[in-house]
Amino acid sequence: MILTSIIFAILSIVFFLIFIASVKKKVLFGIVTNLTVSLLMLAIALLLASISISMKGYHALTHEELAASIEVAPLGDQQFVANFTFPDGSSKEYKLNGDELYVDAHILKWKSIVNIFGIHTAYELDRVSGRFMDIEDERTKPRTLFSLAEPKLVNAYTLRKKHEFLSWLVDTDYGSATFINVDRSNKFDLYVSTTGLLIRESQ
Repeated sequence: MILTSIIFAILSIVFFLIFIASVKKKVLFGIVTNLTVSLLMLAIALLLASISISMKGYHALTHEELAASIEVAPLGDQQFVANFTFPDGSSKEYKLNGDELYVDAHILKWKSIVNIFGIHTAYELDRVSGRFMDIEDERTKPRTLFSLAEPKLVNAYTLRKKHEFLSWLVDTDYGSATFINVDRSNKFDLYVSTTGLLIRESQ
């Protein structure tokens, strides 16, 4: 993606140099054409660079794939610890209140025109929390919530929400969540598919 952006940036410079040559030769058609193409190449380069930066932390999604392996262990009354191990080998541990493990994610599906530049359906895990089965407990007892997303200057999901002009690039963007009961020490596999999140006991 960054490489494609660099290529368009180089093309923009090339056409700008041709534009300068056309100005010196006073070729009106060449001036207009080369300046237009140069600006177009620059706009595409900047757009691709912006999308690339905003996609930091997202993972390409073309099928059902493992997003994390999770080990859970109860700590006491409506408390448990969840240890996440991610595909890159990193791990994080969270102490949560509740009866169930809850995880949600952002999913972005780009239109076919964007796929040409190597951008496909992508996901980013967003939050993990404990979930109480009883609604009254959910309303009154202390809740725990942690971020799973990587910190970034620009987020593709929020960028799309804020700027309507990007709608022609995005086919759909949505949140997906899953939760499962934690009544004993157990191991789960968290998967992401094109239809959303799902969690299963490890085999």
